[in-house]
Amino acid sequence: MFKTIHRRTLIAGMAVAAVLPFTGPIPAQATEDKLVIVTSYPPDTTVTVKKAFEAKHPGVKVEMLKKKTTAGIKYLQETAGNNTSDMFWASAPDAFEVLKGDDLLQKYQVKVTGIPEKVGAFPINDPDGYYKGFAASGYGIMWNTRYLKAKKLPVPKTWADLSKPVYNGHVGMSAPSRSGTTHLTVETLLQGEGWEKGWARWKEIAGNFKTVTERSFGVPDGVNSGQFGLGIVIDFFGLSSKASGFPVDFLYPPITTLVPANIAIVKNAPHPDAAAAFIEYLLSPEGQEVLLDPKIRRLPVNPASYAKAPEGFPNPFKDSSIGSAVKFDLQLSKSRYNVVNSLFDVMVTYRLNDLRSATKAIQAAEAKIAGKSNAAAQKLIDDARALVNSVPISAVQASEKDFNKIFKKKRKKATTKVTGRQAEVEQKWDSEVKANYAKAKEMADKAASML
Repeated sequence: MFKTIHRRTLIAGMAVAAVLPFTGPIPAQATEDKLVIVTSYPPDTTVTVKKAFEAKHPGVKVEMLKKKTTAGIKYLQETAGNNTSDMFWASAPDAFEVLKGDDLLQKYQVKVTGIPEKVGAFPINDPDGYYKGFAASGYGIMWNTRYLKAKKLPVPKTWADLSKPVYNGHVGMSAPSRSGTTHLTVETLLQGEGWEKGWARWKEIAGNFKTVTERSFGVPDGVNSGQFGLGIVIDFFGLSSKASGFPVDFLYPPITTLVPANIAIVKNAPHPDAAAAFIEYLLSPEGQEVLLDPKIRRLPVNPASYAKAPEGFPNPFKDSSIGSAVKFDLQLSKSRYNVVNSLFDVMVTYRLNDLRSATKAIQAAEAKIAGKSNAAAQKLIDDARALVNSVPISAVQASEKDFNKIFKKKRKKATTKVTGRQAEVEQKWDSEVKANYAKAKEMADKAASML
């Protein structure tokens, strides 16, 4: 394709594209033959959209570079000096804010019309023009209907329900350090209930965990196969699994939010025209309808697309209850992004066995004291719960800019080595958390022995 373009014209065009935002008209056919997209999305989404786009632009070959959201951010940061990527495609808007803050995204003005300014209370596009929302995302609970029936478990309606003893050993979730969508789920509850109560809720739920999966889509896989009964997921995991015939269902708890899933052009993209064409396609009526594919099942940002949605499909432009309880603060989330990830890993991911042991002991003591009056035992139980729920730092410290800079290394596993100040802080947290869980278990066991 490039052979038909005069060399001087090509060079001149590339020079202009390097310094100006992409605001000109989009050609019917992209002028480059390749497009490299860094994305966290599973194959069901990437393969389906890739095929549809390539059919529309047969001269462009799309390469999906699969990386977790946090790994994708790091990759673009590390390769910025010799960038070979065209686009970043993920769900978490705070991840795009990180890249925007690092001056790693290119402004782009969308030509497609019909997209509202907001979904719920949240702007669909970055007000500064660096990234675009292509779908709406909510966070909630999916469950295996056969599993719950076989285990005689009730269907949960709220996050608090998942902390009940009846769900002990039946819940799965990924870690926010491994998944941008999980990070948003964790942050949503922290914002919805407050720092202290939010972390307490997460640890009460995590005490019932069967597992913390290595990837976000390990959660729907586990629920679909019945490895565990319930999973904490982004909505499209539950909706697509149900549409694909798995015996599962999904709901949005009252305390959740609705934010756009996004796409952006990377600064100094080698194929800017193809990248622009991809955005325009994804936001076109045709591209929005692809999101309704049973393998994808994402919420389009074009309200008109819901006319072709299946019966019962969530429509945030008509149902204002979806995500209305939490007005997600993107800047707050961005300000403590790395700290929240590290805290979750220290308190939950890598101390899961200790947390489960303490939680089980507390639940057993609470079951024994039910209907009885024993002030001493009740105080032990309350103190044990307070120890488990304790957070090493305050919300104010979590958002301090200099403190956040400490957390540069993502621990993929408990044995991953971190150094410097991050290692010191995480070790201090870990020692405190480990001691608290052990003491809580001891106190709960003592309370149980008194009843």
